[in-house]
Parts: sequence; structure tokens; C-alpha cells
Amino acid sequence: MDRINQRIATELNVGIAQVAAAVGLLGEGATVPFIARYRKEKTGGLDDTQLRKLEERLGYLRELEDRRATVLKSIEEQGKLTPELALAINGAETKVALEDLYAPYKPKRRTKAQIAREAGLEPLADALLANPALVPDSEAAKFIDAEKGVADAKAALDGARHVLIERMAEAPKLVGELREWEWSDGVLASSVQKGKKEEGAKFSDYFEFGQRIKDIPSHRALAMLRGRNEGVLHIDLDVAHEEGKPHPATLKVMTAFNIAERGRPADKWLSDTAQLAWKSRLSASIAADLLSRLKERADAEAISVFSRNLKDLLLAAPAGQRATMGLDPGFRTGVKVAVVDATGKLVDTDTIYPHEPKSDWRGALATLAALCMKHKVELVSVGNGTASRETDKLVAELITKMPNLKLTKVMVSEAGASVYSASELAAKEFPAVDVSIRGAVSIARRLQDPLAELVKIEPKAIGVGQYQHDVDQGGLSKSLDAVVEDCVNSVGVDVNTASAPLLARVSGLNQTLAANIVAFRDENGAFKARTALKKVPRLGPKAFEQAAGFLRIMNGKNPLDGSAVHPEAYPVVEKISEATKRPLKSIVGDRAFLKSLKPAQFADQTFGIPTVTDIIAELEKPGRDPRPEFKTATFMEGVEKITDLKPGMQLEGVVTNVAAFGAFVDIGVHQDGLVHVSELADRFVKDPHEIVKAGEVVKVRVKEVDVGRKRIALTMRSGTIDGAAATGSRSQVQSTGPRSSAPPPQASAAGESAFAAAMRKAQERK
Repeated sequence: MDRINQRIATELNVGIAQVAAAVGLLGEGATVPFIARYRKEKTGGLDDTQLRKLEERLGYLRELEDRRATVLKSIEEQGKLTPELALAINGAETKVALEDLYAPYKPKRRTKAQIAREAGLEPLADALLANPALVPDSEAAKFIDAEKGVADAKAALDGARHVLIERMAEAPKLVGELREWEWSDGVLASSVQKGKKEEGAKFSDYFEFGQRIKDIPSHRALAMLRGRNEGVLHIDLDVAHEEGKPHPATLKVMTAFNIAERGRPADKWLSDTAQLAWKSRLSASIAADLLSRLKERADAEAISVFSRNLKDLLLAAPAGQRATMGLDPGFRTGVKVAVVDATGKLVDTDTIYPHEPKSDWRGALATLAALCMKHKVELVSVGNGTASRETDKLVAELITKMPNLKLTKVMVSEAGASVYSASELAAKEFPAVDVSIRGAVSIARRLQDPLAELVKIEPKAIGVGQYQHDVDQGGLSKSLDAVVEDCVNSVGVDVNTASAPLLARVSGLNQTLAANIVAFRDENGAFKARTALKKVPRLGPKAFEQAAGFLRIMNGKNPLDGSAVHPEAYPVVEKISEATKRPLKSIVGDRAFLKSLKPAQFADQTFGIPTVTDIIAELEKPGRDPRPEFKTATFMEGVEKITDLKPGMQLEGVVTNVAAFGAFVDIGVHQDGLVHVSELADRFVKDPHEIVKAGEVVKVRVKEVDVGRKRIALTMRSGTIDGAAATGSRSQVQSTGPRSSAPPPQASAAGESAFAAAMRKAQERK
């Protein structure tokens, strides 16, 4: 553990004592949100991002140490563990480096090289390698032995060659150097498989494409790998080299084994052996390793982008406790209507048919108006799927004709609503409500409080990622779950109104404890104090410690129960009250008074200055919601489909997804447009998240429209397109789901083979 802690401390650039403390707390069952918020003294103030990285690296390094022990034991049992080898194994910093060292000793099926050794041919291989002046055929004749299966000199040389090829393919230093060299200079080229052009049209950007493997961005790597997996693309990895000359990799193998073409009898045989080692063993294994590395890197970046987008969406501004109507648009099946009151309780439902084929526009308006008046609806939440713009127009007419209703309409993402509708959770929540109506309920509630509603949906179904089915599913789920946990705990949860799914995401709680809290609340009424949580079945001291600070009891007996101050720290507030001769209730919210306090005056061995500082800040505005203020955006009237778009148009849209290459924006035409990273601002932008985030409203201009391919290029740069000026103002709104793909890479010139063109272009870029 000392070695692991030191390694993590170095990587995070923090003290080893900080890491050791965090590792200890995690080992005791503490959660990242709890440690980050309430154990700052122990960890030296490690934040949740550092703790998540620490937790991830801790798992990897523990697996590495376990594997290291297994490797050492295996080699030692073979009687082949030398001090030098043990030192190298103990110094391996990655799983790949460790496996390189283990490769020559790893138990394997009987190979041609092993058969050759059993036939006594290893000395022949050693002799020719050590002394190229020997004549191969003459030397091989000494090893002919029919009983051992060596019929002639050729068979002996073949066996010796198998021994050397295996030795070359398992030389740790050589393999490592070749791997890093090909990662640096290798080009990954793709071409279309014969007869797959029409079937695989969606991969047409990669029918003739190549780029240095180390420079391939995440989205492009995942697209190419998906194309290969679907049998559309052929992928090849190689380094540029001149035809008719030895491959540069072969020369590296020769150098590593002191082989050179000097006209000696065995030189040609040895150089051919090196070439075969590269072609038959090293080339394929290293390519597989590098494709795995590319996939891991692409996965990590895609998961990171998905996680950041999910966080932005979950922490989007809540509309708050206002009666809301949810509309799940549709044509033939009608528009499903659900009205929820200020607390999110379902109070009414209906189905209207304003569109084709029934087209009862007037009847639909009358129904909506009646529901709005009956339930004093303030907000109308319109799902952004099929018939969304047509339904949005219906609501706009309702607002125009009945201004006294004072309605505000907002289009929101309906991604995941159908998943929730058919879930066991929705069935329990609304057993008597039709599945189709449940989606409208979700659409209404996610406007009131995106976080509270979206936690009911599998994060992967929320629709703010790319290639999410291609990346490592375990890693994706773990990362997204961490995001949800961090978001829920950063906001806090009202224990008297929260659903079981929301409570289950609170630090220290799980589905069972969450269900028990809801059952206890239903049976005994609202919780009056945090201490009452201890009466909930199976909620023990450890769970209470982890969860209490994140659970809020509003308007309870103790005002601190509605804050983020942990019950264990209430004595600190009492100390402040006693020292200043002021009642607790008068302290809470008195900003000027609290600003005058000196944290050091109230710190002790249990609660240090960081914790006291947090407590004082929390008392200024107890139970504060870190989410932004709710605002809305408006799509341009008359722009409802892609054919309505013209270059130069200025539009307002919602950022639905942010990727490494740019941001997707919903401009209300059922197809997201792409603002490429180069078009996000007048300055150079390395990370699109610097400029935009999921759920924001941006003002954009249309650059290009490709109706056939359903691609829309947008810009947020200043300047003009056909005389139209751009703006870049933004405000926070609800997010919608992504519907576009990556921008096309450059295609290579006609007439060249895909790989040759790819290699040429990559060298030009280099």
C-alpha cells in the first residue's frame, strides 16, 4: 500500500498522507461526496474530482500489484526468477509492461519453438546468432536426428528459426520500443470492404481515410472501430516505408539482436528470420495492443465527455414548484397530456389529436385551455420528439389567444422518457396510468426539477453521449453513477418529498434504505428532525453518518436540519451561539454577522478551520441550491424542418451535446446542427466545454445545410455570412438529446489505394 499511495500522491501532486487518509476512509465505506464535504481535515482538502481519480487509480494499482505477485510466484515456481528479472518485474508501472516481462515465462500451449527445443535445436539457433560466419546448412547438418523428427538440414534450420522468432517476439525491451515507435509514427488507415458501400453508407467518411494513430480523436476512433466491427471497413496499421526495402521495424529487430547484412554466410538467414518475426508475430500483436490502447483512450475521452454533459444536464436550472403541463407529442397516436401540481403530483391526464390524421386543432386548444384553467398551470413542457414543433405551435397559439393564462412554454428533451414509462418504477408509481401517459408525466416533472426526475432513468438512456454502446460499459456505468451521486449530493435532498430513486443516490443510502425511508415516511408522516432517521429500519449509525448531511428537513424543529451542516458538527454552531450570546435562529441567514466571525476561534482538534469555514458559509444561506436560475429560450417561428434553413440565418438554439470536436445544437428542425470547435469563438478553443455546456441556449448562424445527409453546419463566430451578423449570447435552459454525427474527415485523392493515400496524407500532416 505504501508503494500504491506514493504512486497516487505523485500522480495527483498531493501529499502521501492525504492519499493514505483518503484510502483509509474509502476502505471504511465512506463515499466520495462524504469525504470531500465532511472530512477535509483528514484528507487535506482533497476535492471530489481528486477523490474520484484517486479511487480509480487505487483500483487499477491494486489489480496491478495482485498481478505482479502472481507473475513473480509463477516464474519462481519455474525456477527462472533471477534478481535482475525480479527487479524489472517490481519496477513495471503498467499492466502492459508487466505482461511484456512475463511473456517468455507464461505457460502456453505447445508451440513450434517448444517442439524445436525438445528436438535439441536451440543450440543451433544460438550458434548462428552468435557467429554469423557459420554456414547455416553445414551447421544444421550436425543436428539432423530422425528420431527427434529432424529429417534434414532444412528441418533443423526451420526449427532454429522458430526458436529465434519466439525469442524476438517475447523480448520485453524490443516489444516495448516497437510499440511506442509505432504508436508515434504508425498510420491507421481504413477502406471500405468490397460490396459494402451502399450498406455501410453511414461510414462513407472512412471509406478512404488515414491518420496517425496517436492523433486520432475519440469520436473518429470509435467510428472507425464500429465500422470494422460491422464488417463495413477494413482497418490496417503500419508505418510508412519504401517498397522493396526492409521494413523499418525489421531493422529495429535486427539491431536489437545484433544482426547485420555484412556478407557473412548466416547474415541472410538471420535477417530473413528478423523479417519473419516482425511479419508473423510482432506486427499483429503490436497492432492489437495499439488498437486496444486507442480504444481505451477513446473510451476514456467519450466517457469523460458523456459524464460532463450528464452533469450539466442534471444540474440544469429547475423551474421549481409550479404547476406544469407535460406534452408528449405524436401524430397518429395523438399528443399525450399530463398535468402535475407544484409538488409533482399527477392531477390530470388526457390525449388530444391536433395533427394529422384527425386534425382536431380547435378541440385540442379547448382541452388544453380547460386543463390550464382548472389546475392553474404556469408552465407547459413540450417533448422534443416527433411532432414537437407542430405541438409547440399549438401551445404558442394557446398563449396568444389566452394571455390571461400567463403560460410559459419550454421544449425539453424527452430522451429516456419512454424508458421510464415502461420501467418497473413507473409501474409502481402509476399502476393505473397508461404507459404512454407516463412519458408525459416525466416530461412535465423534468422541467420542474431535472435532477429529481432524471435520476429515475438509466443514465445511458438520457442521451447526452456519443458511441455510448461502443465504449466499455462497465467503465461508462461506473463513471455516470459517480456523476449522478455527486450531483444529487451537491444539491441535497428534501427527505420529506424525495422519491425512492432520488434518495437511493444519497451518500450512504441504497435502494433498500431509500424504500425504507419512504415507507417509514408514509406510515409515520413527515420527518420532524434528522435524528428521526435513526428509527428507519436498517438505517444504522454508519449509513446515518454518511447520509445525514445531504438530507434536508425543511421547516423542522432545528433550523440546521435544513442545511448542509452535518449533525456531528452541530456543537460548532452551538459554540458560536454561546460565544456570541445570540440564539441559533438569529444566527442563521445573518450574512453580515457571519462574515465577521473568525473560523480559527471556533476550530478544535475535531473540527478544523476548513470545516468551520464551510459551516459559517452554509449558515449564510442554509440549504442553498447550487443550480442556476431558470430561464427559457424560443425557437424561430416558421423554421420547423431542415429545408427551412438558409445560410446566414440567425437562430436561437439549445446545446444538446458537447463533444471534443464541437457542440450539437437543437434549432428546432428535428436535426441537431454542429458548431465545430473552430466555429465556437473567434479565438482558438481547445476544449468546447470552455465555451458551451449541455442545456445552454446559444445564438448561432447557419453556415451550410446538406439536406441529403441531414447535416447542418452552424457558427458562433463573429463576422458575416451573406451579410448576416452573428452573436454569441447564451443563457441556461433545458437540454435536448443529440441527433447528429461527427464532421466528415478529409477524403484521399481518387486513384490511390486507401492505405497508400492515407499514408501519403498522414506524412503530409506530419
